[in-house]
Amino acid sequence: MRHRRSRWTALAAAVTALSLTATACGSDEPADSGGPVTLTMSAWSLNTTPEFKKLAEAFHASNPDVTVEFKEYDATNYDTQLTADLAAGSAPDVYVLKNLKNFITYQSGEQLLDVSDVAGGLGDGVNGLGNYKVDGATYAVPYRQDSWYLYYNKDLFAAAGVTPPAGAWTWAEYEKAAADLTAGLKAAGSPAKAVYQHVWQSTVQGLALAQTPGADLLSGDYGYLAPYYRRALQLQDAGSQVDYGTATTNTLQYQAQFGTQQAAMMLMGSWYVATLIAQQKKGDAQAFQWGFAPAPQRDASTKDKPVTFGDPTGLGVNAAIDEGKVAAAKKFLAFVSGEGGATALASIGITPATLTDPVVQAYFGVEGVPSDELSRFSFTTHDTRAENPVSPQTAALQNILQETHSAIMSRSTPVDEALKQAGERARSEVLESR
Repeated sequence: MRHRRSRWTALAAAVTALSLTATACGSDEPADSGGPVTLTMSAWSLNTTPEFKKLAEAFHASNPDVTVEFKEYDATNYDTQLTADLAAGSAPDVYVLKNLKNFITYQSGEQLLDVSDVAGGLGDGVNGLGNYKVDGATYAVPYRQDSWYLYYNKDLFAAAGVTPPAGAWTWAEYEKAAADLTAGLKAAGSPAKAVYQHVWQSTVQGLALAQTPGADLLSGDYGYLAPYYRRALQLQDAGSQVDYGTATTNTLQYQAQFGTQQAAMMLMGSWYVATLIAQQKKGDAQAFQWGFAPAPQRDASTKDKPVTFGDPTGLGVNAAIDEGKVAAAKKFLAFVSGEGGATALASIGITPATLTDPVVQAYFGVEGVPSDELSRFSFTTHDTRAENPVSPQTAALQNILQETHSAIMSRSTPVDEALKQAGERARSEVLESR
């Protein structure tokens, strides 16, 4: 989702030798006793996505005989380009699984090495690890686990005379705050909207799937989405948020909408914390006080452990890797998914899959990260459920629901009719053929 478009031809110069040495977690022995080893790893937007270089640098100290080189792909077309390279035998030794949507495609295509031994050594504290298990074997490990938060601008709340969240809100409390902000900002002469809702289907469908009891993407019954869509449309109609047509026609960017104070609230993934900090430092975002709270909840019963959503980002080993590189690749996976890699990621404001006390301390030690009690609670306490349940049907169903999202938010099709059509298509095009 955090994408920047670039041309496919940029891939011609994609292999970037960074001469970054890798290190295993806590070992002073070379990863492979046979001599120097060079691992290639997939990446995207290296100039603006620091996590890849940071992991390689953090992995540097103990294994000077292992060098990591990056093969850079276009962020938007990552899976398409990686799939082509895998088919051609030119894919890197280890590659990133951006989300769970296509994991099963790589696994069922026998393009991922079984790394159950790595997973077994990680323990139970790695969020999202179980999503990569198929028939008892594990084929990737997560190194980050993003969750969706409610970002809020404390200055705009103050200008509107509205009390910011002090804990997890229910959706009813969120709607009231949006109405109060709309009125208060208008009275204060501010052009800002109460809310910015980005155009992705995730902004509606992800939370609906996570929070609705019995909701199942693979069921073909999408009625659970209805109240979430009605709320989004009502906020548009009330003028509390930019309408979908305007956002798509003008290609609005969520970073600019919140970062230049065009909206007082925004639901977005935890990756945005690091982005906003960096943009405020560079001057690409305005200076204002902000924080993040849990995503609004279906009811008060989950306020103590808020339910949200987000797919892990994982790393797997190319099944076609040279046998002499396997040991180094597995040690690299163990590091990036463990406390060492997690601390390195936390130190630059990235949300890792492992959340131990040292990791939390590193995260909130980053200059610019909000250190208030609610932000800490949001980071450490949540029930994050997968946006893309692991199944061969997930990608096709999500494509149908993307079209449904556009039809509803643009008001070309009424909510109930669009969801009924989505269910019919899901059953006839995808589910009945499995």
